Amino acid sequence: MRDVDDDLLSIGRFGRLSGLSVGALRHYDELGLLRPAQVDRFTGYRRYRREQLEQARTIARLRDLEMPIDEIRELLATDDPAERRRRIGAHRSRLEARAFRLQLLLHVTGRLSQGKEPIVSDATTITSELDAATHRQLGVDLYNTTWTLLEKADRSAFETDEMIHRAHASRWHWGKVGEDVNLARGEWLCSRVYAVLGRGEPALWHARRCVDIDEAAKGREDWDLPSAYEAMARAVLVTGDREGAREWAAKARETLAAIPDPDDREVIEQDLASLDLDDD
Repeated sequence: MRDVDDDLLSIGRFGRLSGLSVGALRHYDELGLLRPAQVDRFTGYRRYRREQLEQARTIARLRDLEMPIDEIRELLATDDPAERRRRIGAHRSRLEARAFRLQLLLHVTGRLSQGKEPIVSDATTITSELDAATHRQLGVDLYNTTWTLLEKADRSAFETDEMIHRAHASRWHWGKVGEDVNLARGEWLCSRVYAVLGRGEPALWHARRCVDIDEAAKGREDWDLPSAYEAMARAVLVTGDREGAREWAAKARETLAAIPDPDDREVIEQDLASLDLDDD
């Protein structure tokens, strides 16, 4: 008979499949928006059931549409289709107001592209603010969709191209508005993509950039550095240097002790456990 626990997913895998970050899942748990199916009383690890993915993806989709969390909570709490339509319609009205602003920005950029002066005097300020928000949103969306393709077992050649380009595009957008930690995480994603594809040289290049940035960054999270070392271990292993990969994996495990949150530790522990570091 199949053990019911076989259907439980770790928070890291659940996050990757749903498009929600570990931090977001912990936050939604605290808010009561999306509770885990199980929390280990000894380790604190959160587990989710596969049937919760639909709700998680709905939350991720609504957050991508910038619906406030309180509105999402109310929408999910009702089974009345009319009420759901009303709430979505109210959010649509808010988006329409922003769309009018975008029309203004399109007008301004259109004139600039033609070498003409913008009619709106404060267009530069407006454009800068919008550009920052757009860069951040695109950085997040591209990061999440890259993970969706990474998890796909039967990727086509076209989807593989998409995965590569999306990882680089995410890093590029964060490079416009992000902090050092965002840049490092973008490099980490690029390295993981190339490692999954068995391409050692670019995997190693981006892993080294991730480590360099993280080691110098002041605002990193406690899991950033061990994650960077894990990326190096994975990239080095792809190049065929098994001993070097072991050294980087050991370095990652040493820094794991500084991570107080068990969910964050588990994500990196699972990544390290997936490395084939045994002698042939």
